[in-house]
Amino acid sequence: MIWSHFNCHMKGMVIAFGCLVLSACASLPEELSVPDGAAVIQDYQTFSALKGTQAPYVRLGGVIAEIKNLPKRTRLEIVNLPIGTNGKPDIQQEPHGRFIVYINRFLDPVTYAKGRLLTVLGSAIAPEKSQVGEYRAEFPAMSASAYHLWRVTERVVIHEPGPFLRDCDHWRCRESFGSQTGRVIPEVK
Repeated sequence: MIWSHFNCHMKGMVIAFGCLVLSACASLPEELSVPDGAAVIQDYQTFSALKGTQAPYVRLGGVIAEIKNLPKRTRLEIVNLPIGTNGKPDIQQEPHGRFIVYINRFLDPVTYAKGRLLTVLGSAIAPEKSQVGEYRAEFPAMSASAYHLWRVTERVVIHEPGPFLRDCDHWRCRESFGSQTGRVIPEVK
């Protein structure tokens, strides 16, 4: 009876700890949060349709396509990727257009290089004309009040037959069972 009570108590602690760990992994970085109850636009199409009209909060993310340091601020051109509730750009999704972000400070082009993932929080400003190659277009723009730079890590998962399928565990034995299969899993952190 004591063991069953102890096991029940331990299961509860393990479940609570698991929930705590999972919630920590899925939470929005502090700098990207807004006051409780505030409306936040996180959809590129909705943001684009604003045409610069005032919106209290816009939170978007994506891949840095261009960075240019101006005398008192930095201009970023970002290829939009949908973001999750944790603010991370979803690298499994297709891009949905571009937008321009102004940050009122110097950003080092090595740290904020082309190809890095960034999520920004700010307000809409007037759209801007820009050029991608020979193509000219008008892109929605925003003035950022906060931002978070992400990194992409990769982990490799290798699948090989278990030891019960072969007589030995020597490297030569592995060759006789054919090649291993695996996959690379990119993760945004």
